[in-house]
Amino acid sequence: MPKIDSLNMLRFLDMLLKHGNYTKAAKDLYISQPYLTQTIQKVESELGIEIINRKVSPLQLTDAGRIYYQYLNSLETEKSNFQKQIIQYSSPQKTVLKIGVLSSLGTYLLPIFLNQYLAKHPQVNIELQEDIPEINEKKVLTGDIDFLLGQNPETISPHLTVRNQGTHGYFAIIPKTSQFFRKGVNSLEPNSVSLKKLLQEKLVLTTHGSAIRQQVDYLLQRYKITPNVILESNNIFTTSKLATSGLGVTFLPESVYIHPNANEFNIYPLPQSIISLDYFIAYQANRTLTQVEKDLVDSFLVNLRTSIDQDPTLL
Repeated sequence: MPKIDSLNMLRFLDMLLKHGNYTKAAKDLYISQPYLTQTIQKVESELGIEIINRKVSPLQLTDAGRIYYQYLNSLETEKSNFQKQIIQYSSPQKTVLKIGVLSSLGTYLLPIFLNQYLAKHPQVNIELQEDIPEINEKKVLTGDIDFLLGQNPETISPHLTVRNQGTHGYFAIIPKTSQFFRKGVNSLEPNSVSLKKLLQEKLVLTTHGSAIRQQVDYLLQRYKITPNVILESNNIFTTSKLATSGLGVTFLPESVYIHPNANEFNIYPLPQSIISLDYFIAYQANRTLTQVEKDLVDSFLVNLRTSIDQDPTLL
């Protein structure tokens, strides 16, 4: 079999299937398009088969490519199962729990509950898998990770049990370069700016695949707007910094703290009836949780609820 790491190859193929072309896939993977193309070609040469059907658009797996893709998935599942089984001998008192979360979302959610949980369960080792929601969801379904933390569970697979807690709203960052900016005002009054018109401004957005982007895309479709996206990033803190520096309007959940600067930008709260998010923890539906795992779920739900009740706006 080819020597390239099976997990990396899975990521490459996942992105190719998601975008349907090499250029966009490479951009999302933060590698060059020639490198991605050469890697796929090298694997095809070593296997003696074509993995990608290049005669169709968007790109798809060939029949042989689908078998190879399933093989890669099975390899990762076997690795995960091996690690779980062997740890009882190498560290008999240790339990490893793998949590998948988008890195920017983990910055907010993990500190809310993880410290308290680990203080109660010092024998638990937490391993983070920081990736986009689509990939982490697949890993939960295959057993590669134990839990998925996310937001907006409406599109989550029915094969996962979802426990959600706490609805949050969104706000927009309106920089001084926008026609809607009002100097000297930290926060604009709700409903004082047309959301439809705001969406037609220059935008700085998170990349496709994030929960936030899915909701913004829904609004763009709802208002039939072709967006003027100046820049995309998979890091919500990058988009917030770029927006506050004047590059364009962005949309952020209330969980992201922005220090007000009335001379540079406005904070504009958006109605929850139009756009909101709901944080959740998910795991395989057919899985029977141990007490340690139940405590993790409970810790997430209880501490998140407390955090929201104590400071519901976080602004």
